[in-house]
Amino acid sequence: MRLPAYCIACLLLLLTSTANGNPAKLARTMKMQMPEPGAYEMVVKGKKVGLFVLRNNKVQLGITNLGARIVSLIVPDRNGTATDIVLGFDSVATYLKKDKQYFGATVGRFANRIARGKFTLDGVAYQLDVNNGPNALHGGREGFFNQPWTVDTLTQQYISLTYISRDGEQGYPGTLNTRMSYRLTNENAVEISYYATTDKKTIINLTNHAFYNLNGAGTSTIVDHIININASAFTPIDSTSIPTGEIRSVSGTAFDLRVPVNLGDRLQQQDEQLQIAKGFDHNFVLDRQPSGGYAARVVAPKTGITLTVNTTEPGMQFYDGHKLNPGDRDGKGGVAYPALSGFCLETQHYPDAPNHPNFPSTILEPGTRFFSRTIYTFGTDR
Repeated sequence: MRLPAYCIACLLLLLTSTANGNPAKLARTMKMQMPEPGAYEMVVKGKKVGLFVLRNNKVQLGITNLGARIVSLIVPDRNGTATDIVLGFDSVATYLKKDKQYFGATVGRFANRIARGKFTLDGVAYQLDVNNGPNALHGGREGFFNQPWTVDTLTQQYISLTYISRDGEQGYPGTLNTRMSYRLTNENAVEISYYATTDKKTIINLTNHAFYNLNGAGTSTIVDHIININASAFTPIDSTSIPTGEIRSVSGTAFDLRVPVNLGDRLQQQDEQLQIAKGFDHNFVLDRQPSGGYAARVVAPKTGITLTVNTTEPGMQFYDGHKLNPGDRDGKGGVAYPALSGFCLETQHYPDAPNHPNFPSTILEPGTRFFSRTIYTFGTDR
């Protein structure tokens, strides 16, 4: 079978890192502890930002209030070795200068893309900040990811943060009061909750944009990961990554991840949608999660680390990180993050939903409250 060019490049990258790189040496180059707190102490847009660490007896979760983002997540592998599985940077200054990928950030007011940055609400046309080709992405250039949030509550295993998005910010109507929280449970789960109210009819779609590598951030690609997404359908995209409006069955396509599959093997399939996006960067229409069910599960055979996702959201963007660029060695511990070195599972409402009446609504009315919760649970597969 002839492989697409992007698959060949990815496999060559993996083979090169295995043949020429010493895995033990690579692991030693990684900083398996939190970034230095002083590197996160900075004034951004007149507000102090810093590093806040949640802990239980096995896991450490590093948060900065710049973009209410995850900067580090240290979990044990099957041998009990502390492993940082989240891509990111060692300082706030680097996030401000280098982050083009929304590493670990809370993204909004509207996560994912809106076609041409346009939508209509009650007959009024709105123009958003266009920052991704012809489209609006993740709230615009000054979206939630780029704002200093206010820390309201902080305990050993819980942090809540707030942000007020003013009427007209990045083109969105209404003043939106948003509160989100991270809770680290004793079961090694990271519970992310979002709440919001508005004084004017608006649209909202919030998610977390952490990149995970269950082998350890910066140590390898993720093509060996085993992935399972409980979704019977997905939303196909056009050449600008905007949904066509179709909700397509995954049956007989590369997007049928209802049983665990090897990511590298699946990327080799000849699929028109994989060709358009040059990999996975699509919204999956999640099946309803029964009691004890989950939206997605990922396993790294090398480390045994597992990630299980549960969510209240109807969709999830699976992005395989194929657009990551090694660039300078600016990652934590001075490493690079090349293509396919991290994946995202962004729980959400569907992209471009305001322009597709058949998609679940993203409208928030005054007098009502937006709520969303996603739980990422980490363990080991022995």
